[in-house]
Amino acid sequence: MSRCWVVVPVYNEATVVGTVIAGLLEEFPHVVCVDDGSSDGSARIAREAGAVVVQHPVNLGQGAALQTGIEYALQDPEADVLITFDADGQHQVSDAKAMLARIRSGEADVVLGSRFLNGSADVSWLKKLVLRSAALQSRLATGLQLTDAHNGLRAISAPVAARIELRQDRMAHASELISQLAELKPRLVEHPVQIIYTEYSKAKGQSLLNGVNILADLFYR
Repeated sequence: MSRCWVVVPVYNEATVVGTVIAGLLEEFPHVVCVDDGSSDGSARIAREAGAVVVQHPVNLGQGAALQTGIEYALQDPEADVLITFDADGQHQVSDAKAMLARIRSGEADVVLGSRFLNGSADVSWLKKLVLRSAALQSRLATGLQLTDAHNGLRAISAPVAARIELRQDRMAHASELISQLAELKPRLVEHPVQIIYTEYSKAKGQSLLNGVNILADLFYR
């Protein structure tokens, strides 16, 4: 027996999280949501939708939520693959399935989603600047030739996930994760994924301040 766990960090996503969980459960029966101190009832909605819910009493940041979710999933002795999946409705379950298949086929230990692998994604100039800067920073810092270093859709084998220890709680966790993977040297590939940008997701994750904060963090690092 082997089980794939999907780890979904959640912070104030009551509007969409129930739909996201319902879609995941059609293909992945083991979903853990880490509610990161939400104040809008996200935890209740995720639980009612059928996910296992682990709650942070206060908001600690996405990196901390991912680490909590990874640690929870790895308590399952049958867990063989962990998938990280955003709660805002941008990711596609079909992409997650394809990434899981590449690990279970023996092709790779880690599969990272990329919205730029087969061309340029339809994103704002700010988001594109942020993502291109992150990819450049990742190449310079780690030597990994990635096209998209800040994509939240990832599939990671359980043995590799067990060696990940995220200490950066907020957006810097993505760069930290890539750095740790570079040190671990697993068999790593990128996989083309489609990101659905809705007005909701843009409002949540593409504000000018958010982009500036990510760039500032990258240049500082």
